[in-house]
Amino acid sequence: MTAIETLLLTGLLLATALLPPALAHAAQPAPPPPAGMQVAVFAGGCFWCMEKPFDAVEGVLETTSGYTGGTVESPTYEQVSNGGTGHAEALRVVYDPAKVSYTALLDTFWHNVDPFDAGGQFCDRGSQYRSAIFPQDASQRADAESSLKALEERFGRPVATRIEPAGAFWPAEEYHQDYYKKNPLRYSFYRSNCGRDRKLKEVWGSPK
Repeated sequence: MTAIETLLLTGLLLATALLPPALAHAAQPAPPPPAGMQVAVFAGGCFWCMEKPFDAVEGVLETTSGYTGGTVESPTYEQVSNGGTGHAEALRVVYDPAKVSYTALLDTFWHNVDPFDAGGQFCDRGSQYRSAIFPQDASQRADAESSLKALEERFGRPVATRIEPAGAFWPAEEYHQDYYKKNPLRYSFYRSNCGRDRKLKEVWGSPK
């Protein structure tokens, strides 16, 4: 790491330390989507890095960073990042099924994770950073299972990404929402130093 990178990383860590205290968080489960809209939930490591690709998909109305897959109610970032809650950092996607299909969202998900990493995603380690799909109904589960099987056949190896039961989705603290928009330089620095794009290119090739 160069001196400039070290300085930037130090600044990022100091800025993170000044974020609003997680203990002040008191989230409620995410509400149902608007009439006619549907929800998809995915975990792909750091939720900051999952918002941007889904926001770019036509037919996606909104994305929300949060926590799901665990047992602790109204979890805080501090609790989840420390492990032990069972939750994963995840993304809730509200979409219009007349404009984008769930299978298309699955394709976006796969191309933004390393599906063969069972220990986390990129530089973020631990089950709280696992890749997972949380189908909201039987149709989504069937599509998820089919896409996972197709991926294993394509690559000729087991996929580590889990398909887990849907549960309550707890929105993360407000400072996490749209982080890539609010803090573009910090976001870009984190994403680069985490090796996310390098690994995605290694797995999937160059973006089209």
